[in-house]
Amino acid sequence: MRTTLFVNVLLPLPVPGYFTYRVPFDLNESVEAGKRVVVQFGKKKVYTALIHSISEKAPTVETKYILGVLDLHPIANEFQFKLWEWIASYYVCTVGEVMNAALPAALKLASESKIRIVPGVELSEKILSEKEYTLLRALKENGALTISDASRFADLVKIIPLIHNLIEKGYIVTEEEIRDRFTPKTLSFIKLTDAYSSEDKLQQLYDKLEKKAPKQLDLLIEYIQISKIMSNNPVEVSRKELFARIADADSKFKALEKKGVFEEYDKEISRLNYRQATHTAESIQLTSEQQRAMQEITDSFTVKNVTLLHGVTSSGKTEIYIKLIRQMLDEGKQVLYLLPEIALTTQIINRLQKYFGNEVGVYHSKYNENERVEIWQHVAGTGNQSFNVLLGARSAMFLPFKNLGLIIIDEEHDASYKQYDPAPRYNARDTAIFLASMHGAKVLLGSATPAVESFYNASLGKYGLSTLSERFGGLLLPQVKLVNLKDEHRMKTMQSIFSSALIREVEAALEVNEQVILFQNRRGFSLHLDCDNCNWIPHCVQCDVSLVYHKKQNQLRCHYCGYTTRIPEKCPDCGGTHLVMKGFGTEKIEEELSLILPKAKIARMDLDTTRSRFAHQKLIAAFEERKIDILVGTQMVTKGLDFDHVSLVGILNADSLLSYPDFRAFERGFQLMAQVAGRAGRKNKQGKVLIQAFNPSHPILDMVLHHNYEAMYQSQLVERERFNYPPFCRIVQLSVRHVDADLINRAADELAKRLRSLFGKRVLGPEYPTVSRIRNQYLKNILIKFEKGIPLPKAKDEIRNAIIKLNAHPDYKPVRVVIDVDPM
Repeated sequence: MRTTLFVNVLLPLPVPGYFTYRVPFDLNESVEAGKRVVVQFGKKKVYTALIHSISEKAPTVETKYILGVLDLHPIANEFQFKLWEWIASYYVCTVGEVMNAALPAALKLASESKIRIVPGVELSEKILSEKEYTLLRALKENGALTISDASRFADLVKIIPLIHNLIEKGYIVTEEEIRDRFTPKTLSFIKLTDAYSSEDKLQQLYDKLEKKAPKQLDLLIEYIQISKIMSNNPVEVSRKELFARIADADSKFKALEKKGVFEEYDKEISRLNYRQATHTAESIQLTSEQQRAMQEITDSFTVKNVTLLHGVTSSGKTEIYIKLIRQMLDEGKQVLYLLPEIALTTQIINRLQKYFGNEVGVYHSKYNENERVEIWQHVAGTGNQSFNVLLGARSAMFLPFKNLGLIIIDEEHDASYKQYDPAPRYNARDTAIFLASMHGAKVLLGSATPAVESFYNASLGKYGLSTLSERFGGLLLPQVKLVNLKDEHRMKTMQSIFSSALIREVEAALEVNEQVILFQNRRGFSLHLDCDNCNWIPHCVQCDVSLVYHKKQNQLRCHYCGYTTRIPEKCPDCGGTHLVMKGFGTEKIEEELSLILPKAKIARMDLDTTRSRFAHQKLIAAFEERKIDILVGTQMVTKGLDFDHVSLVGILNADSLLSYPDFRAFERGFQLMAQVAGRAGRKNKQGKVLIQAFNPSHPILDMVLHHNYEAMYQSQLVERERFNYPPFCRIVQLSVRHVDADLINRAADELAKRLRSLFGKRVLGPEYPTVSRIRNQYLKNILIKFEKGIPLPKAKDEIRNAIIKLNAHPDYKPVRVVIDVDPM
């Protein structure tokens, strides 16, 4: 008896729920939860969907058939579906949006429109234009063309009107074709045919070639040497390797191939680089302080699922991580090691591969589509390599783990763990804790400056806590000195943007062949231009922000939307020609410093200099090899990088870190300064940190001066309890967006009114954010503070319903409302 199956599938679209499709009988054996299928959605569009579940129960409505099954083995597992559903529920988005963020792009097949000529139509040059006739002839010869191919054949950039015209005339039809974006990498190999596989036959061939074709014999001899075919351990020989060793190898190979000596074959190979382990984790000798911390973590894991390791910079947290990873691998478990920045992975990869070799896999956005699919397959168990230690930024959390034992979240305080746009707007730190709970795994949070919320949870006993208060090897924490910029300006001792004290210390460090890091959390050359006559400042035409001057490109640029324009010759308001550059970024620091210290080798590490794939790696390697004396950077240089010869760190503008209008500004300012200060002083020498500020008496600067995290934590806790901010409440932020400022005001007021009827005084706003227009869309924010104990799922449902009712009103239908749970 034939069984009719139905599959519930998940589509990578912002639509709620799952969709049911019927399975053709001949595909019954192929369908399995976690496999990709091709489905038609709507009238014409074709998508890749994931099978969530299979049922024999027919739905009450008519269903379409799936068009095909794409995988031999599932690419997603039940843990992932549960994780995606939790993210969608907690962060108020759709499961399809989570799937879209989770899957590598190459696993989401692209649906591409194609055009095809209607069979049997007659082509006549008399009734068709030249372009129409050319396109139709091309279709007749090629069968079908993509839109881009059609544009090329017709020699038209704007091809769509022509296609519409031919559709209306009945000459062509459109169709959707699915296109697989993942292509396995192959390499050509060479081997002897079966006719010459024996030693006797080879000897006969050798004698024959020696007399008649000695040049072909050279190729054969080279092949025998490389392949070790006469030994007990023969190896495969790639065409590339063989041809690199012999001149004119191609013609010699073709001749031998024609004689039936050689044959060529293709083999799928990995795009990833592998390294063998050179050390064992057992070879690491922990200090007594590290041993104590390790024991505390181990003991904590027996009763707690999450433990916070609060260790000062350079206290040896990584050695503890390596020991814990080894324990998990010995138990046959997988380990996920999360980092906030791609820049950090370069150094950590080298350290982990030293101990775990090929078991370490790396997954982040700088890898290309095909490489990410390979890693995905290896983790899922369908590849030819098994990765048991996965290192990566927040997206690595979505990999198809089957037996996760430990998640390490390094620099757990970092805001980069939060995804902002597009949805899902998840926090990888918090989501990883849920992921671990599904697998029965443990979570270790590590930081020298933990997030206030994490330290609060540890102090309440919700998390375990272990501390490392001393630097590895007894090294002292860096000596911090505050420089009063008011005094420097009054005494006229400033050199451009550098205090005399900073220049003296930089020169002293360079004299003894030591390195320097200078930190300024602004990229670009000058933060804005200013007319000296009327104070006109150039602003972005699409965003409510001033344009930043970038000297290398000699243009003004918006850091929000990417808009660029040239520098005006005169002020458009008053006609004045005296336009002054105000403020400074990393580009200006680099240039000004090169004028003061012309012999110093200076490099810059910011978003502008690290756009290419290997830019981070090259910069870090050059600094480690001491090819760079001074590294100027944004917050990229603050995060966990270890350099042996950095004796001085300079923070050029501490005031800007503490003046941002956000309840986390003081916490983040402390974290940034303490982290960048931690780069100073390695290899048995105490480092120095100079902090330039116009207000050196600021209490946060005093805490940085004395490396006093606990004082910062206590002061912030008092403030947040007083004004009801996390960790004493949960925040949901609603961002109302539209191109019409008047409409957004009315819509935001209406939404706030609806929400106040539900939540009362918990609702704050609506208010314009600091940047109130981005990419021509105006923004207005509403904050809702929920005290602990309020059932959040019910509240989120009420918020979602309020938004649905707002959008149901004809006036507010085009208004978009973005929900951000636990905004950073």
